Amino acid sequence: MGSKYPPSMRGCLPLWTLLLVVAFIVIFFFFTSYDTSSQDPKELTDTYRVLQDVTIMMALGFGFINSSLRRYGWSSMAFNLFLLALTVQWAVLLNGFLEQLSPQKVVIKLSSIKLATMSAMSVLISAGAVLGKANLVQLVLMALVEVTAFGVMRMIQAKYFVKDDHVNMMHIHVFAAYFGLMVAWSFRRPLHGRMMEKYQTEKRSSLFGMLGTLFLWIFWPSFNSALLPNERKNAMFNTYYALAVSTVTAISVSSLAHPQGKINMHHIHNAVLAGGVAVGTSCYLIRSPWLAMVLGLVAGLISTGGALSLTMRFNNMLDLHDTSGVYYTFGLPGLLGEIAHIVLITLQDDWTKSTSFLIWLLDFKQKHPRKRSPVRSRDSLLSLLPFFVNDTYSL
Repeated sequence: MGSKYPPSMRGCLPLWTLLLVVAFIVIFFFFTSYDTSSQDPKELTDTYRVLQDVTIMMALGFGFINSSLRRYGWSSMAFNLFLLALTVQWAVLLNGFLEQLSPQKVVIKLSSIKLATMSAMSVLISAGAVLGKANLVQLVLMALVEVTAFGVMRMIQAKYFVKDDHVNMMHIHVFAAYFGLMVAWSFRRPLHGRMMEKYQTEKRSSLFGMLGTLFLWIFWPSFNSALLPNERKNAMFNTYYALAVSTVTAISVSSLAHPQGKINMHHIHNAVLAGGVAVGTSCYLIRSPWLAMVLGLVAGLISTGGALSLTMRFNNMLDLHDTSGVYYTFGLPGLLGEIAHIVLITLQDDWTKSTSFLIWLLDFKQKHPRKRSPVRSRDSLLSLLPFFVNDTYSL
């Protein structure tokens, strides 16, 4: 059971949240409308299925994954659902206003709710870093500020850096991890005996935390492929391979690090998800499963190593306590994914230039053939290119 709220908190929280909901209702009344255009039923069904998967991830996955704390098991579930419901409403409005940048009414589509639910993930990740240190009013303020900052960042990247929705959304892991760490650092305080009691876990709650991990593990491919209309198949394949390898790596390293070869549930709670985080940004670019498996292996090693060593270093050196380990679950694997995306984009550009040069060279040789040795025709030489550009996945 969590700490009792002071009388001022018990009176402030319900009134403030109710006023916030009333304000949302007024804004929705004057500035929003439903999309009345005809849509393809198949496309509508596919969008709703993805929305269901993402909602299960947010409500059940992140709700259970932080329930291992002895005094905050119930609070993590209640706070998670509360923050999810609140931030989805605000994200729908914010994304609509930022997209059109005009006083016109925001047209709400099913895809708008899907995008808002995915944006709410940033708040749920950051809340894991401050669980046990912030009350619900502070979490509400953090949620409104974070969703606003993330929405503005996505709008700037899309408008000025010409990045698509998928890449913009996959920055959410790094953004949420470091945002949560900054908020946790602002709440830093000495970890005396009473504070350490709040961070203790128990085996029964750890089982529920593992249940949340399983929900996230199962539906993570849907999240990584939710905003990819054409490369969804590759994204799902690569996410499954990366998750599988990071799971085996996390369990193996946890057993190897224990003197008696036992598996530490705290280590693998979050480390099994590191592969899905690392492959998220570049999942549509990877054309062979071995590369996704390498990313899952490295992410699993980084995440498990962070769970083994970074916790005490953060406490002693930075005076920072990361309650749920969001830094080595989302922050470090997310940075690995960003680096991998940059490398793959660079290699893809270099290969495109090399291919263009090869085609130009073949055309030149065809137009100016040598007399001594006959040169193959352009079509016969181009037929050799598939041996060098071979996609393992069939699109």
